[in-house]
Amino acid sequence: MEAQSLAVKRAEVEFHNFASLGEPERAMRVYAEENVRRGAVIRNHLAFLGGLSPFLEIGSNVGHTSYMLANEFGAEGFALDISADSLRYGVALQDAWKLSRAPVRLAGDAAHLPFADGSLKMVCAFQMLSQFMNLETVFLEVKRVLAPGGVFLFAEEPLKRLLTLGLYRCPYYETMKRWERRLYSWGLLGYLVRDVIGAHQEESFGIRQNHSMGLKEWHALITRHFAEHEYEVFVRAHGWGETLVRNLAVRSDPYRSDWRAARLLGGTMAAAMKKAGSSPASFPAVSSFERFLRCPDCGGALSRDAEDTLSCAACGYRAPNEGGVFNLLRSADKAELYPGDRADIIDFSLPSHAARLLDGWHQLEGDFGNKYRWVGPAASARLVRVKSGPQRLRVRGHAHETPFELRQPVTVTISVNGERVGHWPLDRPGLFVLEADVPDAPEYRIDIAATPVWRVPEDDRAFTVNLSMIRLVPRE
Repeated sequence: MEAQSLAVKRAEVEFHNFASLGEPERAMRVYAEENVRRGAVIRNHLAFLGGLSPFLEIGSNVGHTSYMLANEFGAEGFALDISADSLRYGVALQDAWKLSRAPVRLAGDAAHLPFADGSLKMVCAFQMLSQFMNLETVFLEVKRVLAPGGVFLFAEEPLKRLLTLGLYRCPYYETMKRWERRLYSWGLLGYLVRDVIGAHQEESFGIRQNHSMGLKEWHALITRHFAEHEYEVFVRAHGWGETLVRNLAVRSDPYRSDWRAARLLGGTMAAAMKKAGSSPASFPAVSSFERFLRCPDCGGALSRDAEDTLSCAACGYRAPNEGGVFNLLRSADKAELYPGDRADIIDFSLPSHAARLLDGWHQLEGDFGNKYRWVGPAASARLVRVKSGPQRLRVRGHAHETPFELRQPVTVTISVNGERVGHWPLDRPGLFVLEADVPDAPEYRIDIAATPVWRVPEDDRAFTVNLSMIRLVPRE
């Protein structure tokens, strides 16, 4: 089974670029709260983990937990995420939090790590393994790059819940409907929804989620690859509906633990694992970080020149320092996931995007990768085909809460070269992605119409939804 499809990787890059610091104050508050939780998990297992340097955090987003490891725990290491842009935004965290130390930041794929065999003391992952359909692939890569006696720590991974009807995927609390919030407060919503609360957002964006792992499945995977381990489970009971079941499950457990409650109600899991063998007496300094790396294309050694560019003498692969981040994705993935300014993409975070817009757009707004334009009743744009083969249109936008508060349904209709390709009713506010197959043509005029139209006091503009990306992708 493939660990992740190219479509999922593309969705992750787009989502992280857009959302990592799209609302800087809110994002930094969330990252600080996550670091409190994650710091506590690390301390709980510190005796087992031993030394933390050199570390690698996979799926690090902006790298906020790697910054914590470097500053609060005094460790040296690397933050790796598939989104180079989200890693670049980490500089804003370093400035806001007044941090003196930073990890080495690398864009890369957790299923194809650009690290030499046995080069690291610790690998950690927080709330990211569930984005891989084939977890074995990631575990094999982690085990490969760990030195003998090295440790792998993961946390915040969802546990499969047995007590649920699995009727539908539910969003996070902020975009729940009134009846969903009521059931949530009573502790009853979890008995209805599929996967975990919040899965709707990632799935609707195209990021596939693996919620098939219960305690038994995690234990089987861990013991297959690691010599020693220790676990923690976390079960949060909401309202009387879950508190009652959790209390009964704990009382019926022979050790009065949360394990039986975790099987019934789900929750999250943390695990610390140790690779067989004895740890090396020392590791190279991370200041010469190229010594830890290998070429993502051919596996050869990488060198770093005076221009701060990583290069492979064996195959010619090159990765310059781009805003403090080295992009070490495989060349084929890099070309597709980071196409740059291209005629078949309107990325509102790039200054050149305006050249492909036609009528109906308001001025550019937003922070960092969260750049967008509001549209009124209708707006148009032009894309030029670059790749061969069947094409699919992908539109990313955001529906404001105002029409939903007024009990007015939000709809988006898209036509391509005069032919309607899709009509979508949106049932809740927040981020949305719309996709539709498009006819074979060298160029495409994209016409987007939305309802209802609404206004705000002291502003003469008409609003419907805002959009942040319009692009063509290969039909898969």
